[in-house]
Amino acid sequence: MTVIVLTNCPAGLRGFLTRWLLEISAGVFIGNPSARVRDILWDEVRQYAGQGRALLAHTTNNEQGFTFRTHDHTWHPTDHEGATLIHRPNSNPLTPTTAEKPPPTGWSKASKRRRFGQK
Repeated sequence: MTVIVLTNCPAGLRGFLTRWLLEISAGVFIGNPSARVRDILWDEVRQYAGQGRALLAHTTNNEQGFTFRTHDHTWHPTDHEGATLIHRPNSNPLTPTTAEKPPPTGWSKASKRRRFGQK
């Protein structure tokens, strides 16, 4: 079984893949080509993807039962003690634009209304 997922790729590439694989959703292709055809398809995807991203997952004879390859993804497959895991880049959570403002000091408007009897 082979699965190819395309994101932001040319329509011609999607049409090319429909010759060998079935498009079950927009940009998601599945099928059961031989290993040789799968590798040729992946080379074509990498060549014609342009600014798009691509992911290939296929069955293989390992402990997980599958393996995958990526093209222009920020997440990359990494081998960890025989298991392939996804390595996501570490983003800095405390950048000045995303840092939260400290809560305002003093009384809230609702507590002032309750305290001083305003409605």
